[in-house]
Amino acid sequence: MTQAAVIASVQTESFGERIGLKPGDRILAINGEAVRDLIDMQFALAEEKLSLTIERSGAIFTLSVQKQWDEDLGIELESAVFDGIKRCANRCKFCFVEQMPPGMRESLYVKDDDYRLSVLHGNFITLTNLREEDLQRIEKLHLSPLYVSVHTTNPELRQELMGNRKAGQVLQQLQRLAAAGIELHTQIVCVPDYNDREELDKTVADLVSLYPQVQSIAVVPVGLTAHRNGLAKLRTFTSQEAANLIDQVERWQEKNRQEFDCYLVYAADEFYLMAGRSIPENERYEDFPQLENGVGLVRTFLDNWEDSKEELPKKQGKSRKALWITGVSFARVLQQVAAEAEAITGAKFEVLAVPNRFFGPTVTVTGLLTGEDILAALSESQNVDVVFLPDIIFRRGEMVTLDGMTVDEIADKAGVKVEVISSNGEDLVVMIKRWLTGE
Repeated sequence: MTQAAVIASVQTESFGERIGLKPGDRILAINGEAVRDLIDMQFALAEEKLSLTIERSGAIFTLSVQKQWDEDLGIELESAVFDGIKRCANRCKFCFVEQMPPGMRESLYVKDDDYRLSVLHGNFITLTNLREEDLQRIEKLHLSPLYVSVHTTNPELRQELMGNRKAGQVLQQLQRLAAAGIELHTQIVCVPDYNDREELDKTVADLVSLYPQVQSIAVVPVGLTAHRNGLAKLRTFTSQEAANLIDQVERWQEKNRQEFDCYLVYAADEFYLMAGRSIPENERYEDFPQLENGVGLVRTFLDNWEDSKEELPKKQGKSRKALWITGVSFARVLQQVAAEAEAITGAKFEVLAVPNRFFGPTVTVTGLLTGEDILAALSESQNVDVVFLPDIIFRRGEMVTLDGMTVDEIADKAGVKVEVISSNGEDLVVMIKRWLTGE
């Protein structure tokens, strides 16, 4: 079938609705040119006069229209790429997809490594499958920022870690992109005994040398599940190793602060939780460039909570109890918030740290909890008025857990009232207030 932009929905009263576009329509070309992806489409739609080649129910026709230069079509597409997602060609020792058990949603096994999704959605890519024409397109169109999984700039070590002989070119690729003015956000998935300590220092030094085009460097811990049969033997960080890595990152932060007036490199929240260290203050994260990568999420949560908690209803004399579900690593932080909520409202907030039986005990983050693990933990809890489930355990936009369970299914099987509660501290206050007051 010919590549096309497939329309998923059309906004009411939008330009697209006015010209007759409908869900399911396939946009084959704009002004006579085929479009490969949303990037092509955005450039093509900048024109005021448009000729849209549309396929609908097998019939092909043309819409010739004129719009304002800044007017959007008001459509949502089924995919941001129309010629197929560029897949990952690596066999990383620590690849999380390779550690997924069978029987889960098909989308969870897709290993994308598409520079277009990096530009459009902030997905991390490795650069190992970039062709010369891809690099030239990035340079010509100034596609920026790119989010790059570097891991190490040591060529031999990167080839070993990623199982790809092309992986050793990363520093030269980053230098070329930086020279072209491309903004880069980078991450280092740190694996004990491989790319930590001296190797980490070398990688950070190489990336810092590309400032200001390298705008951020996140160091995140390797994630290992219990489903690693036939895979390389790796281990997680000890508490002391996590503390040592934090010290290493903070030395770089101080050096960068003196030289560039910015911190530039950041340790993921999980390292601080592993080490039992306090989460850094807000200023340490600057403009939070890698929030979606777990860098600064806890700080934003705590700050939003602190700014909003006085809006909670004061003690009402009612005896009500909420059970707060969380992963093991976040429990200590949430217990602090629960204690403050109790002191203000008089209600009881019990934090239940759910061990991850599905992926294994080394996986402690809340976002990877499954419905079955939550139900197993709830079977031991009694006499609660409501169970708060964090929104991050659900797939965005679908409200389905990793193992395919809906909110209603969890509520029915547990026999309790369930409320999905935001991971944003400010929204959290609103939700607790609504539960307590019924407003």
